[in-house]
Amino acid sequence: MTSDVPVTSDALAVWCRVRRQVDWASAVPADAARPVRGRVDGLVAWYDGPVRQRDPARADRLHAALARARGDAARGEPLAPKLLADWQQLVLGEPDMPFRDGDAFAKGGRERYGLTAHTWRDFADCLRESGDSGVPLPARAARAYLDVAFFHPFANGNARLALLALAHVLDLEGVRLDEVGPLVIARYADDADGAADLAVLVNVLIRATRRRAGG
Repeated sequence: MTSDVPVTSDALAVWCRVRRQVDWASAVPADAARPVRGRVDGLVAWYDGPVRQRDPARADRLHAALARARGDAARGEPLAPKLLADWQQLVLGEPDMPFRDGDAFAKGGRERYGLTAHTWRDFADCLRESGDSGVPLPARAARAYLDVAFFHPFANGNARLALLALAHVLDLEGVRLDEVGPLVIARYADDADGAADLAVLVNVLIRATRRRAGG
């Protein structure tokens, strides 16, 4: 997959425009998700498999962040910037986790995420939409993943945080995937079809989890 976003453009502004274009409410069936827990915990398996093989310390930090996120879900805590900052401290093993204070770059510098006076207000507003019952759960989870990826709130570790955000949105409604590997690929801010496809993929993974769990 390639991107048409020029290096000099603001990929965050592009994403905010694309985000409004995607028909999230119709991306997957309205009754797409019912509570289910897989026989295997997909996030735990991902952290203990591919992640641990590359970096055992990173895997341990992600387990700590997952435990915190799961606790927040059990308490019904909605997705919010402060919640993400708390998780990111554990993801990166840092005592403090400020939001970035300037433009950020990813994909080898090919994608730039701007910062304006209203970026963090807009980010908080977007995260609140993860609880919008008018949009099917898989689409809300996919959108939250992309919001974290493209608002790019922290200097490092945003892709890891995006996966935690997706899982948290699902967990709040009793859904835990038994596989997450297919979610972990590069995404591009200008790819409206890819954004909708991510919602479809989340729905497919939920259905596959239910089937393998015998539900």
